[in-house]
Amino acid sequence: MLLVVVITIFVYSVRDQAEQLAVYGYPGIFFLALLTNATVFLPAPGIAVVFAMGAVFDPLLVGIAAGAGGALGELSGYLAGFSGQAVVERAELYRRLSNWVQKYGFWAILALAAIPNPTFDVAGVAAGVLKMPLPKFLLAVSIGVTCKMILFAYAGAQSMTWVLGK
Repeated sequence: MLLVVVITIFVYSVRDQAEQLAVYGYPGIFFLALLTNATVFLPAPGIAVVFAMGAVFDPLLVGIAAGAGGALGELSGYLAGFSGQAVVERAELYRRLSNWVQKYGFWAILALAAIPNPTFDVAGVAAGVLKMPLPKFLLAVSIGVTCKMILFAYAGAQSMTWVLGK
């Protein structure tokens, strides 16, 4: 609950900057999500932007635009693994996620993409190393990321009505 209050106060304080980003509309949200999800192992504030944009635009469309961009951005980890350039193969987290992706495939990727977590890049690398078919990976990531982004966009929209009393 405290986290929601802190995020809401943050979004309210940067609402003017979020509205400035609004001039780019849904394509801007798509592109920003693509960029923030293309970073491998470095956190980027994509979810915070989606949360803020949900208060400015239609939250469903924000979630869909961010989900599509985010899914394409997640290809960076998959391609690193697919090309054999993965540097995480010796890490314990990689071994655990790789086993999970190997055992559950599509469903493991979908679940990991749907929850906010910093480990998804490792799961994407594992999917690439395991040569999961690209269409299967993209479908799972698209569903998971889009669901997550829609929830964050609606949370942003609701937080503004809660703060402003509208």
